[in-house]
Amino acid sequence: MKNLTFLFSLTTVFLLGISANAQKISDGQTIDVNGMSVTFNILNKESVESGGKQYDRYKVSASVKNKSDKGYNIRLSAFPQIVSNIGLVELDCINATGARLTSKKIELKMKAQMINVTYSAYDKSGKFTTSTIPVTGSYYFDPGDTIDDNAIFIVPQGEKPDVTVRSLK
Repeated sequence: MKNLTFLFSLTTVFLLGISANAQKISDGQTIDVNGMSVTFNILNKESVESGGKQYDRYKVSASVKNKSDKGYNIRLSAFPQIVSNIGLVELDCINATGARLTSKKIELKMKAQMINVTYSAYDKSGKFTTSTIPVTGSYYFDPGDTIDDNAIFIVPQGEKPDVTVRSLK
């Protein structure tokens, strides 16, 4: 019982720590997050039925602009290299149901810089050939750059999306 209580309190503190960094954002609002300007917009609303219940379906967009003089970049040193920390900001819809395989959040990520790599090899017939493939060389978000994305949020009928934004950098 003590372990269960400790685990519950630890989880609660962890979740409160994550949500403490989040700021509320509403339709058409722009918020400054660590030198990045984050904008959230509702593009479309319609009513849908799922599982016998009525919901409101919102098509939303989010964008982030680097307004600071600081650039973000991750240079890859070897191929293949798995990089999972390319997110800049995350917009989380607290009241989204996730019904019909829709989103509960939007994560705006750095841009990928593609590099064409030329290599030579023997093909199946034994002929020496040269080919070119695109390879991700780095991820970046320069000053003045803008990144945007769209998503679909389904929320209970009569509610608007309750969205928070937090920095991942």
